[in-house]
Order: sequence, then structure tokens, then C-alpha cells
Amino acid sequence: MKVVIPLAGKGTRLRPHTHVTPKPLIRVGDKPVMSYILDDLRELGIDEAIFITGHLKEKVEAYIGKEYPDFNARFVEQKVQDGTAGAVQLARPYAEGDDLLIIFVDTLFDADLSIVKTLRAEEAGVIWAKEVEDYQRFGVIVTDDHGYMEKIVEKPSEPISRLANIGLYFIRDSKLLFEGIEHTLNEPPGPSGEFYLTDAFQYMVDKGARIRTVGIEGWYDAGKPETLLETNRHVVSTSRAKTPPAREGVTIHEPVHVADGVELEDSEIGPNVTVSAGSRIRGSILTDCIVGEEATIEDCRLERSLVGNHATVRGVRGEVDAGDHTRVVCEG
Repeated sequence: MKVVIPLAGKGTRLRPHTHVTPKPLIRVGDKPVMSYILDDLRELGIDEAIFITGHLKEKVEAYIGKEYPDFNARFVEQKVQDGTAGAVQLARPYAEGDDLLIIFVDTLFDADLSIVKTLRAEEAGVIWAKEVEDYQRFGVIVTDDHGYMEKIVEKPSEPISRLANIGLYFIRDSKLLFEGIEHTLNEPPGPSGEFYLTDAFQYMVDKGARIRTVGIEGWYDAGKPETLLETNRHVVSTSRAKTPPAREGVTIHEPVHVADGVELEDSEIGPNVTVSAGSRIRGSILTDCIVGEEATIEDCRLERSLVGNHATVRGVRGEVDAGDHTRVVCEG
């Protein structure tokens, strides 16, 4: 099995942080979003991945080379941002004919990937989905009575399905998939001017392929500031809790993740706060915040805030969204 991971996007909804950090390397629970997925793949014994890169690709390649040297990683640059179908098409020379796991790393999910080992011979693949109430925000999957995909409808006005497409797929018949992608790329683009991978899945189904839809419980968006904070709240309350040693003048409201060596003085931290290594927090109260490495926060009352690496924030009350190396000072 090979894994295709498209991550060429610029992450515009997470600016200013993605001006200098690729979106897959944005941290929640003091760990890059992409690492949660790569760690799951490692546990499954999958070590061959094709990364479709673009914005700040050198940083993605350097991180994977350093942190996952055991991965057989291939990097292919998507020079034209023509959509998800165009991204996956770039993997064709290296993946056609193999079983493919396709993962978009805008989200984290609680999904049993081992199900791919139990598919019946006649099943061409799996699409994982999450049942949602606000179905009009998503592409939703319409299934038959046996749970196989019939079609995917983008942002339906009527409640034809509440199964949201989460960007996680397993395709056994990759030859038919790439045939569907080629067909899609030869059609007019979608309303946004891009070509969608879901249209290739529709092509497969129209050709008789049986793609099973499998529901998941947890799905956590990491694509914009407010949902990034919600995802941080989830990971620090489950897998990434790390409470610092007790010290005088410091109050901790769990759950939090405070890296080793963080300087805390006369402060309240938490709940739902991550502070990365080398940071200094003095005379401050932090709630629902993510603080990067080597940041300094003094005399602040912050909530629902993102503070980048090497940033300085002083005297601020309320919310702040400060990128790397930013200095925000409120006097008086």
C-alpha cells in the first residue's frame, strides 16, 4: 500500500502563521498536525508515502526527513493549484496499480484505518465520513441501502445526506481512479476553477465500482484559527495532556500541554492551553490558547489566541493572533 498526501495549499485561512510555516506543520498539542497522521501510518506499518507539495515545500521536506527518516518518502511539487484531482494525478507515475490511501491533512480524525485489510474482493475502496448536522457546509455522501456510495453532492440545499466527506480515502482499484481523474481533468472545472477528486470517485461508481462508506466518531478541523483551538482542546484533553510541575505563584487549570523548560511566573494557565518549549509567561492568564516556541507573554489576559514562535505579547487583554517573530505591546 502507498499513501498519497496532498499538502500544496497555502493555508490562507491560517495567516499570518502560514506565511512562514506550512499548514501541515502548524501545531496543536505541541505537535504538527501532519505528525498525528504520520504516526498512525507508522503504527499500521505503512512507510511509503507520496507527498504532493507546494507552498514552503522545503520546510515540509526537511521536517519529514528529520522526524521520519524511516519513511520511503517521495516529494512531487504541484506547480499549478488546479484542485484535488490535479494534486492526486501527480502521484500517478509512482502509484498507479497499487492500493492507495489518500489523506488530506487539514483535519485530524478518529478512524480505524485497519478496515482496509478486511475489504471484500468486489469492493473498490472506502470513503470515510462523519455524520453532521450542518450538512450544507460540506460535500455529503449519498449511499445505497448497503452503505455504498452512490454520489457526492457539494453543499446540498436539501438534507439528502448528513454524511460529510472528510478527505480520507482508500482506493484498491487505482487504475480506475486515475482513469476517473483523467476524465475529470478533461471536463470543465468546477465553480472555483478547480478539479475535484470527488468527481473521479463519481466516475468510478458510474463505471460500476463499489466504494464502501464508513462512519467515524471524531473529526477535528485544523484549517482555521477557531477550529484549530477546538482541535487543540481535544488533543490536550486526550492524548497530549502534559501538566507542568507545581510551582509557587502558578495555577494550572487542566487540561493543558506545557512543554518541559517553559518559564512560568505569577500566572494562570488553562484550561485548553498549549505552550511550546522555550517560552516565558509572566504575570498572565491564558485560556484557550496556543503558544509557540521561544515566545514571551507578559502582563496579559489572553483567551482564544494564537501566539507564534519567537513572538512577544505584552499588556494585551482579550484575543490576539500573532505570527512568528511578531511584537504586540499594549501600554497604559
